[in-house]
Amino acid sequence: MSKLQNTSSKEICSIIEKQGYAFVRQKGSHLIFKKKENKVIVIPNHKTLKIGTIHQILKTLKISKDDLKKL
Repeated sequence: MSKLQNTSSKEICSIIEKQGYAFVRQKGSHLIFKKKENKVIVIPNHKTLKIGTIHQILKTLKISKDDLKKL
C-alpha cells in the first residue's frame, strides 16, 4: 500500500464529483456534496487536508489509497 499525501480540497472535490456526488451548498468553510441516494459528504475547504481527514473521506467513499492515485 502506498502512503497518503496531503491533498488539496479541490483535488478531493474533483474525485468526489467523479464518484457521482454533486455540489449542493457551502456553509462556512465546508463544502457539502450529495448523491442521488441521499448520501451526503462534507469536505472542509482548505488548501491542504490532513491525512486523517483524507483517510476518512476515502473510507466514506469506499475508495482505496491506490485508487486515489489513479483518479
